[in-house]
Amino acid sequence: MELRLLEYFLTVVREENISRAAEVLHVTQPTLSRQMKELEDELHTTLFIRGKRLTLTDSGVMLRRRAEEVVSLMNKIDSEFREQEEISGVISVGSGGLKAASVLPELIEHFRERYPLVSFEIITGTADLIKERLEHGLLDFGFLLEPIDIEKFDYLRLPTKEVWGVLLPANHRLSTEKAITRQQLRELPLVVTSRNALRGEIEEWLKYPVSELDIVATFNLIDNVAPLAERGIACVLAVEGAVDMFDPARFAFRPLKPELFMTSVLAWKKLSPYAGAAGKFLEYIKSIHSKHTKV
Repeated sequence: MELRLLEYFLTVVREENISRAAEVLHVTQPTLSRQMKELEDELHTTLFIRGKRLTLTDSGVMLRRRAEEVVSLMNKIDSEFREQEEISGVISVGSGGLKAASVLPELIEHFRERYPLVSFEIITGTADLIKERLEHGLLDFGFLLEPIDIEKFDYLRLPTKEVWGVLLPANHRLSTEKAITRQQLRELPLVVTSRNALRGEIEEWLKYPVSELDIVATFNLIDNVAPLAERGIACVLAVEGAVDMFDPARFAFRPLKPELFMTSVLAWKKLSPYAGAAGKFLEYIKSIHSKHTKV
């Protein structure tokens, strides 16, 4: 299967129409239609539901995900070989809502002073998504909250504390408190993380099972559940870095008492032979980490 054919497929998916896709690709409509049919024949499946606009079958959705990964990876390979002559290209970094990631703008600023032809792709997602993209070579680096299985990665452990607390509506009765105790937490309707490893750490701090809390919902990205907190339906148990950008006129964040914090790492795929821009960036963050013990 040719890479060009996957790129054509993704264009058809994006445009939802063979004619528009053909115009974008500068090929004739019959040619593109024939190539999509040949792709279906090669895979022994139907990729499109044909109508006024094209929609994907389940097989088409699966191919879209794989095609995006393949095209992205091939673009990175092409970029890395071009970078052997000149330090340029794109460095991809993934992170969830972590305090440690707040240093990234400063890193980018100083690195681009040395290598102005380098740009960055910033991906926000869950820890599972970032790990998966690191493993598949679709991300160069990722900020990850511990505890997490990082057997497949090399990493730098970061000194920034990821402090746990409760996201409340700004007018909540506990918003005047400096911190939230175990007993106060037990009395609140809560939204908690869906990551089992993190829930285990929270249970150890609670001294009783998480199941004894009044759990309204679980989440993987806090943006999806912040409206529950704003409307007073439930408070969100989260790390401070995940809520730093929230409007203080609408939300209040109060740390737990006694303090509960975790550490985070900057990880990259183990034994990856980084060259070009990614290699230079890795050298840079290692030097910063060793000199100042913070990234």
